[in-house]
Parts: sequence; C-alpha cells; structure tokens
Amino acid sequence: MTLEQQIQEDIKVAMKAKDPVATAATRAIKGEILIYKTSECGSKDVTDGDILKMIQKLVKQRKEAAEQFVAAGRQDLADNELAEAAVMEKYLPKQLSEAEVEEKVKAIIAEVGATSIKDMGKVMGAANKALAGLSDGRTISTIVKRLLG
Repeated sequence: MTLEQQIQEDIKVAMKAKDPVATAATRAIKGEILIYKTSECGSKDVTDGDILKMIQKLVKQRKEAAEQFVAAGRQDLADNELAEAAVMEKYLPKQLSEAEVEEKVKAIIAEVGATSIKDMGKVMGAANKALAGLSDGRTISTIVKRLLG
C-alpha cells in the first residue's frame, strides 16, 4: 500500500470515528497531493518521497502558525494546529537526533572533501539528499556551518 493509499484510508477511518483533528490533517495532506498532481511541474505519479516532503512542509506550517497564535494570545487555535501537526507526523519517518545528524554530516564532509565554508553548497546538496525526511533543513544547515566554520 502506497503512502497516498494509506492517507486515503486514514481519511475514511477519521471520518467514521468523527475525529475532526485527524480528518482535517489527513484531508490537508490529500489536498497537497491533489495540488501537486494538477500543477504544471507535477506529474500524474506521486512518489512516497514527494508525499513525505509535502507532509514535512505542512507540519512546519502548522508549527509556525501555532507559534504565531501563541504570540497573539490564542492558545486554543495553537492547540488545534499542534494537534494536526502531531497527526501528520505519524506519516513521517523517525527524525534523527542532532548527534546522529552531525555524525552523518561529518561523513558527508569527508566524502565530498570539503575543507571550508566555501564548500557549504556541495555539502548541503549531498546532505539534503542523504537526510531527506530524516531531519529538517535548518538543523542540517546549522550543523554544516558549525563543522565547516
């Protein structure tokens, strides 16, 4: 069963259970998939990797929105955003810890032969490819800067 099929099944389960948070979260993912499929750059076939990137983007959006709601004093809306993000995170692979990311980045730096901050582009390209779905770009970037700087 592909990730897209799993999400479709989970929409049905959430609707039958009358779970508004799970329904909204899974429908948001399905909506992103449909937008991708119908966009000019998208293709008819969506891979699980594409869907994982979409889910990461949606989780990030939910967390940023929650931060803004908290800053505005609307904890009720922030709680809803965080609940949706938690439902979406179930589809993502387990995120690596910062120490694990650092280990992998050190290996990538050695593999690429990077010696200074000027080589950051090469390292980031390889690191983003190797760690796709396992860590967010901001964490990877911070570690690469620290190791090359």
